[in-house]
Amino acid sequence: MPDKSTMIDKSVLPDTQNLKDPRNIAIDKVGVKELKYPIAVKDKENYIQHTVATISMTVDLPKEFKGTHMSRFVEVLQCKDREIHVDSVDKILKDMQKKLNATASHIEMEFPFFRSKKAPVTQKESLIDYKAKFHAARNNDAKDFVLTVVVPVTTLCPCSKSIAKYGAHNQRGEVTVSVRFNDTVWIEDLISLVEESASSELYSLLKREDEKFVTERAYENPVFVEDLVRNVVLKLKEMPHITWYSVEAENFESIHNHNAYALIESHKPLNGYIISRY
Repeated sequence: MPDKSTMIDKSVLPDTQNLKDPRNIAIDKVGVKELKYPIAVKDKENYIQHTVATISMTVDLPKEFKGTHMSRFVEVLQCKDREIHVDSVDKILKDMQKKLNATASHIEMEFPFFRSKKAPVTQKESLIDYKAKFHAARNNDAKDFVLTVVVPVTTLCPCSKSIAKYGAHNQRGEVTVSVRFNDTVWIEDLISLVEESASSELYSLLKREDEKFVTERAYENPVFVEDLVRNVVLKLKEMPHITWYSVEAENFESIHNHNAYALIESHKPLNGYIISRY
């Protein structure tokens, strides 16, 4: 076993990553993925929600370098508090640029976001989880921030309802909403506008009288995926702080061996970067 008490002279160890690379090809993104780290997320109802994010961190690599220093990405995170707050994201990006001699830096944080919901009739309360993601980037001093929320919903087919003698086929689906913005946008508000746009929202806890209500509500509000994305976009357009959006809907069809899909994206930013406050 090596003697840990013996100090190693770092200068005698080769720095392979800094070797010149003869292929003359720059790399757009290089870094680490699947890091788990605690984060604190702003919560409209409870001020702060503590959760765990799966994190990806990348930078650009100039053509003359063989590789990046992977350990430095983890060092940047470990230099922060024991928990990352969204307000510290830009500082992390700057530290990545400085520590890794990079022009561009990116960080993605995907995490479960929990919300308490009451059943529609019995009012029994339970937690339901949603998938949320922050994607932040810096290119020199230009910065970008995108908030994404994935919301599960129920959809009932309008065509099936119109032609079937008994009932109509329905299924779970997912709506993915990504936004850029110039003032505070709450995750809860994005979740709510999606759920209001579907045939019905989902719940963790439903009793029989709740199930009856939810089933009948879905039957009274049939939507195609086309309806769903259009409904969401109309509500997003009423939010003045949103500067860009992308809305995707995917239905996990119950009677077909394929999924139904629709996408609407607003105008793209002219230079690829829209400053968001986060």
